[in-house]
Amino acid sequence: MNLILSSLFPVFALIALGTVLKRRGLTNDTFLATSDRLVYFIFFPAMLFWKIGGANPAAGIPWRLCLAAAGAVLIVYAISDAAMRPAGITAFQAGSFSQSCYRFNTYIGVAIVINAMDETGVRLFGILIGFLIPLINVLAVSTLIWFSGQPISGRRRLAVTLKALVSNPLILACFAGLLYARAIHRFPSFLDNTLRLMSLVTLPLALMSIGGALTFANLRGYLRPSLAGAAIKLAILPLAGYGMLAWLEVTGVALQTAMIFFALPTSTAIYVLSSQLGSDTALASATIVVSTVLSFFSLSAVMMIFF
Repeated sequence: MNLILSSLFPVFALIALGTVLKRRGLTNDTFLATSDRLVYFIFFPAMLFWKIGGANPAAGIPWRLCLAAAGAVLIVYAISDAAMRPAGITAFQAGSFSQSCYRFNTYIGVAIVINAMDETGVRLFGILIGFLIPLINVLAVSTLIWFSGQPISGRRRLAVTLKALVSNPLILACFAGLLYARAIHRFPSFLDNTLRLMSLVTLPLALMSIGGALTFANLRGYLRPSLAGAAIKLAILPLAGYGMLAWLEVTGVALQTAMIFFALPTSTAIYVLSSQLGSDTALASATIVVSTVLSFFSLSAVMMIFF
C-alpha cells in the first residue's frame, strides 16, 4: 500500500492539480498548448536521452520484453477490431476507438516508473516505448485511414505513417540515448547537471497539462463506447501482456516495467490524430478522461500483484 501511495498518488495529484488550475482560470488553452509543445519537443526528449544515455551499455536490448509487448499490442488491436460492432462503434468512430485500446500515455508511465523503480526500470521503459511507438503509429494511422472513407492511396498512407515516425522526438531521443550509452556512457558534469534540471521541469509540467486538457463535457453521450475502450486498454491488454511475458519467460524488473506499461491509460495523442485524419474527436476526448480516471485502479492492481 505504501508503494502504491508513494508511486501513484503524486502522479494523479498533479493531474488533478492541472484540472483545478484550468477550471480556476490560472491556466488556459494557450498555456496548455505551449507547455505541451515544450514537453513534447524539448523537455521530455531531453529527459529520455539523459536517462537512457547514462545507463549501463552492457545491459543490451531486452528483445524478449519488446517482442512480448508487441505481441500483446497486436492481440489487443485484433480484439478492438472485433469489438467494434458489439460496442456499436460506427466507421466515423472506429479510428478513435481502436487507438484508445492500445495507445499509452508516455508521461504518466515515466512518472510512475521513476517513482516506483530504479534506473534499470527507467532504461527498460525508454527502450520499450522507443520500440513500440512505431508499431502503434502504423496501426493507428492505418485504421484511421481505412475507416475514413477517403480515397487515399497506399503511397499517401505510407507517407503519413512515415512522417509520424521520423518526426517523433520521443523515438529519436530513445535511439540517440542508446547510441550515446553504447559509445560514451557518461555525461560531463555540466551537461549532466543541465539535463537533470530540464528533467525536473518535465514531468510536473506534462502531468498538469494532462489534467488541464481533460474535459468531462462529452461523457454523457459517449460513456458506453469510452468504457468499452477503457476496459480493453486497462483489463484485456494487461492480461494479454502477462500471457505474452510468461510465454517468453520475461521476469524480474523487465516484467514489472512491462506490467506498468500495459496498465497505463490511453494517450492524449489519440485526440490530435483523430482530428487530423477525420475520426470522432468527442469519443477520443471521452475515452481519454475515462481511461485516465480508471487507470488508477489498473495501476494499483499491478503494484499490488507484481511489486
